[in-house]
Amino acid sequence: MPELPEVETYRRFIDETSLYQPIAEIEVQDPKRQLQVDLDDFRRALLGNQFTGTNRIGKQLFLLTANGPMVTMHFGMTGDVAFYRAEADTPRFARAVFHFQSGFRFAFVDSRKFGRIGLTPSVEAFRQQKKLGPDALTLSTEELTQGLAKKKSAIKPLLLDQRIAPGVGNWIADEVLFQAQLEPERSALSLLPAEIDRLATSIREVLETAIAAEAIYRDFPSHYLIHAREWDEAPVATTPNAHLNCPRCQRLIQKKYVGGRATYFCPHCQQ
Repeated sequence: MPELPEVETYRRFIDETSLYQPIAEIEVQDPKRQLQVDLDDFRRALLGNQFTGTNRIGKQLFLLTANGPMVTMHFGMTGDVAFYRAEADTPRFARAVFHFQSGFRFAFVDSRKFGRIGLTPSVEAFRQQKKLGPDALTLSTEELTQGLAKKKSAIKPLLLDQRIAPGVGNWIADEVLFQAQLEPERSALSLLPAEIDRLATSIREVLETAIAAEAIYRDFPSHYLIHAREWDEAPVATTPNAHLNCPRCQRLIQKKYVGGRATYFCPHCQQ
């Protein structure tokens, strides 16, 4: 599933390939499912227009245009982007294709069709409509303190709340808590100011690391918890022959469900 690091990688790719090219044609394979606006309105807003920049909040991508509204893209479970020229190079699961007057094409690719494309007058209007908090990649200690204020819930599910830290997904939350040495079920209300500062710093550092590695997880630093996760949901800690050890203390990583989400942590390092 594309998380913030993947979407940020997509955003930078679009900046390098698809800006300042007038749009000559638009194809949408299944507009009733994947478009959040009427197809005629979508074409009317974009034909002859051009993308002039990009923005992002969490997993939500925005394509700014020279005239009129901007395009919104959410990548669902399997979304991706592509830039190419020849018809023969069209990705198999291209659901929307923007044909540029230059002859090149930009495609929204999505094998499982859970992604969505729409229009919005501005990033701020979209953020308020969806009640999104400040982007996790630049989240400050002050913003996180405000988001967690008076919250009695466990810190793990709160990190997944897009009103607090848009872009923090399940594995990212586990990694952040591991790096900050905080137990996933710790009450947010119990966090000291220094711990919130450590948590905010870990959020930014984990995301920056993931983006620098272009979301290729095997390239993450060896001290990251992600190397000790079971991605196939196989049992961890309760299995005698499990070999998923904490990269910090070498004790066995444990798995439990917090707020209904599979959570990996080190009971020794995250007390």
